[in-house]
Amino acid sequence: MKYALGAILYYWQKTDVEAFYQAASQSSADIIYLGETVCSKRRAIKVVDLAKQLAASGKQIVLSTLALIQAPSELSELKRYVENGEFLLEANDLGAVNMAADRHLPFVAGHALNCYNAHTLRLLHKQGMMRWCMPVELSRDWLSDLLDQCDELGFRHQFEVEVLSYGHLPLAYSARCFTARSENRAKDECETCCIKYPQGRAMLSQENQQVFVLNGIQTQSGYCYNLGNELASMQGLVDIVRLSPQSLDTLPLIDSFRANEQGQAPLPLMQDADCNGYWRRVAGLELVS
Repeated sequence: MKYALGAILYYWQKTDVEAFYQAASQSSADIIYLGETVCSKRRAIKVVDLAKQLAASGKQIVLSTLALIQAPSELSELKRYVENGEFLLEANDLGAVNMAADRHLPFVAGHALNCYNAHTLRLLHKQGMMRWCMPVELSRDWLSDLLDQCDELGFRHQFEVEVLSYGHLPLAYSARCFTARSENRAKDECETCCIKYPQGRAMLSQENQQVFVLNGIQTQSGYCYNLGNELASMQGLVDIVRLSPQSLDTLPLIDSFRANEQGQAPLPLMQDADCNGYWRRVAGLELVS
């Protein structure tokens, strides 16, 4: 299997972003996704320039697009990504799919696309999809059945399968910015307050359980999804394992995942902090050993 670093989902200080990608270029990751997928106001770095710098490391660089496009300026930025002329695109919105298809460009179908069946996958493949990142709420059983359906339709081995396997899961997107609202700010006058929450803002239940993490327009899982002990069950199904950056500490996890592909070096997981429920086809917050 190959290992990928997803795009940073949070708003980090520019120095932290630069330090992370400097370290990532020396890590054992095979693929690095770059770009803003949550909010176009987050402009700490020039993505295409950084992509060109990282390409020298020999890793595959992929440009990720916004999951929710709401303004003409965001469409213009999307067009610039699509027409970069060098790097593969991760489409997280059907507008990005259409732009890539119109230009006959290959693309990665990101997990933000609502793609749950083989017929939709076949349609995306005909439009240029070369890799599919499974929606985060699907299970191993669903993936296995879906790929069997793709086999029946005759295109099972014509695209790669990627699974988001570490990080707080993006569960929903909204036109409203929850982080700004939590500070009683209007979305248009947010002053990018999300930069104060480099790992999102915890949302607790009345029982003091962290049920969600707020990250701008994105609602994430409260617990950290961790499939580091599920890698053996991915054999024959998954080509690429994606880790979502939480901090610099995410990078050593790639080596820990690699060491445990056959279950030889299990990762320590914690109740009320880690979860793997969706993969096991139970409630998402569950941790099944």
